[in-house]
Amino acid sequence: MRLIIMGPPGAGKGTQAKFIAEHFGIPAVSTGDIFRANVSQGTPLGLEAKRFMDAGEYVPDEVTNLMVRNRIDEEDAVPGFLLDGYPRTLAQVEELDGMIKFTGHALDAVVVLTVDQDEIVSRLLQRAQVEGRTDDTEDVIRRRQELYAEQTEPLIEVYRERGLLQEIDGMGEVDDVTKRIFEALDVLPES
Repeated sequence: MRLIIMGPPGAGKGTQAKFIAEHFGIPAVSTGDIFRANVSQGTPLGLEAKRFMDAGEYVPDEVTNLMVRNRIDEEDAVPGFLLDGYPRTLAQVEELDGMIKFTGHALDAVVVLTVDQDEIVSRLLQRAQVEGRTDDTEDVIRRRQELYAEQTEPLIEVYRERGLLQEIDGMGEVDDVTKRIFEALDVLPES
């Protein structure tokens, strides 16, 4: 299975990605986790990424594309993968198309979690307190929501036109959302 999970920051993508990856026996590839690991290790890539993340901006495509390409080339991703946080721009969609086509496979589905915006802000502020995330201030959260609307929502239309979109209600208990996702994905043929 080659999947993408999308939705605004705070929709529960990271939580659901773990369950989906385990269910299908594929790695969950989160650009956010990769960025945070690089930041905490103080790598040159991490320092560059941190500048953008602290401002609530997206990390430039060339950095992100290379990171994703390297990750999906790893052995555990040969049977498939779940991308969380990528692609975020139309240019990244084209880049990903090329990466997957190169392997002779195709994308199976794009899961989009839909969640109320005020619920998202509340979730992210709570997560920031629990996890001590300095990048999750209300201003940064609101800026990320704006960027998502401007840059990422057009991708949803691209995948809708390709017939790959699975829109899932992301509100409610985690288990209920997981169940909705599995009901949508378990009927798909694997590529």
